[in-house]
This record gives sequence, structure tokens and C-alpha cells, in this order.
Amino acid sequence: MSVIRVGTRGSALAMAQTTAVANRIQAAIGGDVEIIPITTHGDVSRESLSSLGGTGVFASALREALLNDECDVVVHSFKDLPTDPYAGLAIGATPKRADARDVLCARDGFTLATLPEGAKVGTGSPRRVAQLREMRPDLEVVDIRGNVGTRLALVTDETLHAVVLAAAGLGRLGLLENVATDYLELSDWPTAPGQGALAIEVREGKPDRLLTKALAVLNHATTQATVTAERHVLARLEAGCAAPIGATAVIDDGLLFLTATVYSPDGTRRITASHAATPESHSTADLQDAALDVAERAARELLAGGAAEFAPLSVTS
Repeated sequence: MSVIRVGTRGSALAMAQTTAVANRIQAAIGGDVEIIPITTHGDVSRESLSSLGGTGVFASALREALLNDECDVVVHSFKDLPTDPYAGLAIGATPKRADARDVLCARDGFTLATLPEGAKVGTGSPRRVAQLREMRPDLEVVDIRGNVGTRLALVTDETLHAVVLAAAGLGRLGLLENVATDYLELSDWPTAPGQGALAIEVREGKPDRLLTKALAVLNHATTQATVTAERHVLARLEAGCAAPIGATAVIDDGLLFLTATVYSPDGTRRITASHAATPESHSTADLQDAALDVAERAARELLAGGAAEFAPLSVTS
């Protein structure tokens, strides 16, 4: 393999994060890297995310290109990736995570607490809708689609008072400090499982020597473990993008902590489960075992507490 071809969505954000990954690959192997833009249905449709079929709408075209040998790796935003395995493909690396928080981007410097009563706030995320309705039931929540620039323009032209976006995406675009008016802390406002993290997907089987080297450099074991914990809760609850679920995992002082929350779509009910585990070592295998352990316990507690009674989950027990 003389050139490593990196597939990505063609949006400004996807290109920015993929360019950063490609630069790291190039530095690791000392060889050539080519970025291959791929258009997905989710990029061109203006339908709501839930009606489009959920997170997989952004991933399927990339995965097919990878399987068809149009590229050697693809870069996903982990929160856009379905939890079900995809035949023939595997996650080759999980780079170090960026800021997992959401931020409010509002006109006139408003924060979530200071937005006027009846203010219009835009989001395309059922989780964010539920959280906004829980914390500020007086607000008018508006369903929006489009890339980061399109969403921010709705605030600039005063169509909306504010939008809620991911800090990581804004940071990768170099916009965060200019547009964020309120950072929503994870303790009060948990975000999507895997938010802020990237997934480097490859074809199954033993990779080429240069690609193996690149994947080893890219992978960040702590991020891999925390994202595994968050996403395994999602998988156990058989929940997709229509389910308002937030999850936050961290590793601190040798412990892996996970907190997961399920909301009702209208924000009037929620249930939270928090668990911790002590990995036997800092090896990737032991970190993964601890991640799966806390996720299993959290999912069981959420289901036992009745999460499936008020949230759109596929499981019933």
C-alpha cells in the first residue's frame, strides 16, 4: 500500500476532522495519504434525522465505499455510527476525544438560563429537545437540519434566538470561541454516547503494515474504553437516534465511571443510572472489560426502573 486513502463525508466539519486524522496518519507512516470525499443521503436530505432512519444515514455510503475498496479507512463521528456490527468492517482506531459537551450558540450573548421566555431554540436531536423541555419548558423548540454553518445562520439572521451544537464540531471548525455563549456541563446535560470522539473504520482482516502502524498511533485507549461504555448502554437499550439518551463515561483515579440518563421525549420524565468499575490494568483488554461491565449494570438499572415505559426503546425488560 503506497497511498492510504481516507474516506469521509464532504461537509466542512467532516473534512476538517478527516484532514486532522489524515495528517496524523501521514506523520506516522511518512507516506502519502489521499482524502476521498463521499456524499451520503443524510448530507443532501432536509428531512428530520429520525425520519431519515437515524444515525446510520450518515454512515452507510462511507461503509459501502470502504467495502468496495474505494478507500482504505473511513472517518466517522462516533455519535453518528450505529451500534450494530457491520459485516466485513471493524473499528480500527479511536483517536483521543475532543470536548464532549454541548454548547448554546445564542444571539445577544444569552445563556440557557437567561434566554427570554418563549425564545426559539433550534436542534435536530430528540435528546436535546427533551433536555431543553425539561430545563426550560417555556422555550419554543424548533426542529432544524443542515450543516453547522446553516444552523448558525438561523441565529445570525434572527430566525432563532439560539441553537444547540456540539462543542467538538465547533472546535474542529475553529468557531467555538466565537459563537458559543453557554457551555452545558455534562453533569447536568449529558450528551450523546460517543459525542466528541471519532471512529476510524477499516475492512476486517489483517491490515497492511503501514495501515497497522497508523492505526496504532491513532488509537487512544482511554477514549476507546469510555466510548465503548457509553455506546454499549445504547446497544443494550436497543435505542437509536429517536431515543433521548445521554451518557458520560470518564476514567479518573483508576476507576471507570459511567452515568447514563433516559428522557421522555417531552422532557417530563427521566431516569439516571451511575456505576463504576476498577479495570485490572490499563491494558486495552482490561479497560474494555470494565467498560462493558459498567454499561451492562447501568442498562439493567435503567430498564428495571422503567425507562422503556416512557422512552422509545425497542426492549421491554
